[in-house]
Amino acid sequence: MRIVFADRHDAGVRLAERLAGLILDEDAVVLGLPRGGIPVAFEVAQALGAPLDVITVRKLGVPFQPELGFGAIGEGGVRVINSNVVRMVNATPEEMAKVEEREEAELLRRARCFRDGRAPVSLAGRTVIVVDDGVATGSTARAACQVARVRGASRVILAIPVGAPETIASLRKDADEVICLETPGALYSIGAWYVDFTQIRDEQVVELLQRAANPVGKGEKGNSPKSASPEIADEVLVDAGRVQLSGRLTIPEKAEGVVVFVHGSGSSRHSPRNRHVASLLNRAGLGTLLFDLLTVEEEHDRGNVFDIELLAERLVQVTNWLTDQQQVTGLPVGYFGASTGAAAALWAAAEPGSVVAAVVSRGGRPDLAGPRLSEVQAATLLIVGGRDELVLDLNQAAQERMRCENHLEVIPDATHLFEEPGALESVADLARNWFADHFRTSLG
Repeated sequence: MRIVFADRHDAGVRLAERLAGLILDEDAVVLGLPRGGIPVAFEVAQALGAPLDVITVRKLGVPFQPELGFGAIGEGGVRVINSNVVRMVNATPEEMAKVEEREEAELLRRARCFRDGRAPVSLAGRTVIVVDDGVATGSTARAACQVARVRGASRVILAIPVGAPETIASLRKDADEVICLETPGALYSIGAWYVDFTQIRDEQVVELLQRAANPVGKGEKGNSPKSASPEIADEVLVDAGRVQLSGRLTIPEKAEGVVVFVHGSGSSRHSPRNRHVASLLNRAGLGTLLFDLLTVEEEHDRGNVFDIELLAERLVQVTNWLTDQQQVTGLPVGYFGASTGAAAALWAAAEPGSVVAAVVSRGGRPDLAGPRLSEVQAATLLIVGGRDELVLDLNQAAQERMRCENHLEVIPDATHLFEEPGALESVADLARNWFADHFRTSLG
């Protein structure tokens, strides 16, 4: 058995790539199954530019083995029973009724909690993409597809990262199309196919839905101390040796510097977290470049994702390209690295003659740049979540090896992806101040 996905966000990015060719000019809506399906669905909705909503469905677990579902219920009175499981476990009607009553109460509670007063997105006449983090028996996915039908969907697509082959085949009766990236012969469990399968909390679901409903740039108030200035955003192709890499270059008027984003394993320039931080930096008068470190073909070899030397080499080439651009001439350059991307940023910043003035690491793995840490000259800020204990230890150890100006900032109660309410905004504030201060210093 091989682990396929780094985490749910990685799975969502890769699922979105598969869906991009199927969803063209359609009026689509993405519905995530809580809790685990919401981070996956968030990435899909962001990539497709589609609205995101929650579809509340509850698995009916066998009383003495609750992880095994004998059915599911959903909003609108939808009820799906797997008669094969009922016969196999010999569940009585009384036992099933008790489970269903309990889950009905939880279904209503979650619907109120997750939507936070927002009305459900209309599905009438629209293409609906139902997303979860994986399927085993398929009861909840089946119920979700039926709920979408009841609410008027004209086309239902079920999109999942991993599922049991026989279940996927059976779900084709409930959805117009089923997209599944991995169908292993021996599933074992959904979590076995993820490096990080941490349980998602209600608060994280609410925060992701709120971010999807109120994206940066739609008129909400930001935390930037400056007024947003008009921006020039360009989709670019960057020559990086033997390949061309896609990117998005955004330069506000009177920009004070430009920050190159170096994403982590399994992510891309479409990462909603990096895009969110980039937008806040743009508001503060900083330019940004988000780009793909690898081509689509290269990403299929997972070894490339963790080849720090290769990623750092690409970053150096991209930086050379960037400094040759007319709108960037004379501006200080910084790196914002996430996860393994932080290691690539530090490795590149250690190159002789590096023009990088400052580096910010978000939940980074600076330990992976170990041989080069003592050679980094750029002022470096390490940001780690207080609950990301392993990564915190790695950052503390790496900091002891650094000779440049550096600082470790711990955001209390934040986990590795900074999904908690306000956590990502704290990251952006810290990054903005670090870059602004060191860009001014570099300009003298």
